[in-house]
Amino acid sequence: MPSNEFALRRLSLPRLPEARHWLASLVLATAAGLYVVAGLSLAWFEPASATPHARIGAASPLVPGLGTPPKPEPLQFREIAPQDAVAINAAVPLSKLPNPAARPFAIAFATPADRLRALECLTAAVYYEAAVEPTEGQRAVAQVVLNRVRHPAYPRTVCGVVFQGWERATGCQFTFTCDGALRRAPSAAGWARARRVAEEALAGKVHAPVGWATHYHTNWVVPYWSSSLVKLANVGTHIFYRWEGGWGKPAAFRFSPARVEPQVALMRSLTSDPASLADAPTVDEAAAAAAAAAAAAEAPGAQAQAAGSIDSFARAVLRRYEPPNAEASAAAVQARSSAPLSASTHWALSGLPQKSAAAPAAKPAAAAAAAAEAPPRCLEGVRRALTGKPGATEKQDC
Repeated sequence: MPSNEFALRRLSLPRLPEARHWLASLVLATAAGLYVVAGLSLAWFEPASATPHARIGAASPLVPGLGTPPKPEPLQFREIAPQDAVAINAAVPLSKLPNPAARPFAIAFATPADRLRALECLTAAVYYEAAVEPTEGQRAVAQVVLNRVRHPAYPRTVCGVVFQGWERATGCQFTFTCDGALRRAPSAAGWARARRVAEEALAGKVHAPVGWATHYHTNWVVPYWSSSLVKLANVGTHIFYRWEGGWGKPAAFRFSPARVEPQVALMRSLTSDPASLADAPTVDEAAAAAAAAAAAAEAPGAQAQAAGSIDSFARAVLRRYEPPNAEASAAAVQARSSAPLSASTHWALSGLPQKSAAAPAAKPAAAAAAAAEAPPRCLEGVRRALTGKPGATEKQDC
């Protein structure tokens, strides 16, 4: 038998593809990798070509593991008297779930003008929403704005969050942006105080008590959305909330803020550098007024629209809630009651004595003089001021 029949066949490796095949494979692999990277980063990075007046409200992206973000609801209130609202809000307990502090806000703005726009938009929110609040209350408001910037349900810029929905009649997220409040010039001292709070917040200072809160309201109103959120904290007269479930947890606040801030025409009267709003879109007030009039004519109950519900652009808007004074609160309760209020009930509501229906008759001059000369009535145990000794008091002993 020939020996070559038993010889082992020489092992041979498959032939390598030609160079042109390697090049085609490399191009396909690179294209596939770019598509994967683009898909993963679509919700994380702001396009570098963002225009100076970028979108204030953009479509919310899908978030892996959470889905489509919830839609922020307009700040509309229930028809409830202030004293009833305070009682309703106080009856809702604070959540006992963990309330971790937010991460410090950090961003490198594209230009100094972008940083200025962000600073002044945040200052406006702090001032017009919490001018009379203590510093802690102002810091809490600033924290909510910056929390929203990093949440997928809201715009990715400070100005975008603050002015979200300003162009809609009843859709603004912060009522001062659509109720004409910006027509009121801020006080210099109040604006400087609000600006310091905004500066600290943009520099990374965190107000821990409100955690990752995205909502708040004053305690004398009850928004429609308050019952669907988690109540986190009371700071000053404001109550703070976060979304329920995963949308209110730290992992949901995963977005990096955009480096380019939109130019908001409504900030023209407040900015310290008009050049930073040089390209801000202008508003055709005549066209806006005509559109508002047409919408009001078609809306149900247009004839019964209350005065004062038109903003600086003659748009029909949801009126900003202003708490009534003590006397007005008592009058509102009396209007809903069929029987007249007792003197004690009126005093409890307003702290003021009830006005008599008929004016008392004038005292004769002699009686008035005698009353003036008579010693003051002694009230057992009540302290009275000492004549000639400012600030000094003594307890009356009858």
